[in-house]
Amino acid sequence: MARVVIGVDPHKASNTLVVIDGQERVVAQQRFSNDRAGYRSMRIFARAHRERVWAVEGARGVGACLAQRLVAEGEPVLDVPARLSARVRALGGGSGRKTDDADAFAVAVAGLRARELQVVRPDDTTEILRLLSSRRQEVVQLRIATVNRLHVVLCQLIPGGAKRHLSSGKARPLLSSVRPRDAVGKARKQLALDYADELEGLDARLKELKKRIAEVLAEHPTSLVEINGIAALNAAKILAEVGDVRRFRSRHHFASYTGTAPIDVSSGENNRHRLNRGGNRRLNHALHIAAVVQIRMPGAGQDYYRRKREEGKTHNEAVRCLKRRLSDAAYRCLLDDLAAASPGGQVGASLQSSATDLIPMASTSEQSLPGLTHDAMPIAAVVS
Repeated sequence: MARVVIGVDPHKASNTLVVIDGQERVVAQQRFSNDRAGYRSMRIFARAHRERVWAVEGARGVGACLAQRLVAEGEPVLDVPARLSARVRALGGGSGRKTDDADAFAVAVAGLRARELQVVRPDDTTEILRLLSSRRQEVVQLRIATVNRLHVVLCQLIPGGAKRHLSSGKARPLLSSVRPRDAVGKARKQLALDYADELEGLDARLKELKKRIAEVLAEHPTSLVEINGIAALNAAKILAEVGDVRRFRSRHHFASYTGTAPIDVSSGENNRHRLNRGGNRRLNHALHIAAVVQIRMPGAGQDYYRRKREEGKTHNEAVRCLKRRLSDAAYRCLLDDLAAASPGGQVGASLQSSATDLIPMASTSEQSLPGLTHDAMPIAAVVS
């Protein structure tokens, strides 16, 4: 039986499959409904190709449910980014036509030819942290919006309004001192009290989410919390956003992903770099908070910042240097955690070998860190 790649274009209501061989020839294609009956039919359809690798577009997004079901049944699955499949489709011609079949074919070709695609693994603790961190961020945004609305109403009730860093405990004494006599004033006061109640509830939710995140990290400890400025919440955010650290070949690739590595824009004899505004901004924000904490507190991080300032760098430039140093330390800690959890670095080795044995060009990211070796880099300067 020929080796094949099954490209999947997932949607909410359906999944379109295109099967190609090593020469990119279409062997079979079919569309299935995205329900239990459709999944059973899909598995029967795939059994005709014994040596197979699944390539799912957006395996951490709309295709997450299908990818996780396949992985749970022992199927080798590759995560194909949507931008990569779009690039394959554009280079393949077709007059720009975009159909589900064309998308699934592009996903299959990307799974066949692209290097360093991430192998999908069963959800673990990082998925729990991602859910909790995302929920906490939603609650934080709701709290900010509620505080802003409360500020507006207080400005209409009290001359000068309230001070910054408003909370429910600070708002209630202010409202108790206001006794409007007209109907409009009474309505405003009642609205402010409603906002204060909402704010109190949101604060309770944030406290509960922080407790749940701490409990998860207590059961699955990480050395990230040893870095000064990275407490439980930031550590959870980093773990959730990074996922499997082995997909980064070196600390330099990791720094590019976190947006802490400058972009080389050199030309001729001019060697120039500019600020990297790309990368994962949530990770970048977590590292920025850690850098601010280290600058404010005595220690190696503050000494490193001052040394950069003495070298003639501006405040922002020195902060960026410290953030890059923190990125390297976080990368080292993530690798150490993985090595501690799986001596010899054999986590997921069977799944990776099954995928690469079938399609040798499909993924090389697992082989980039043999035995979980990594660049030697001192982290004492950023570890408390």
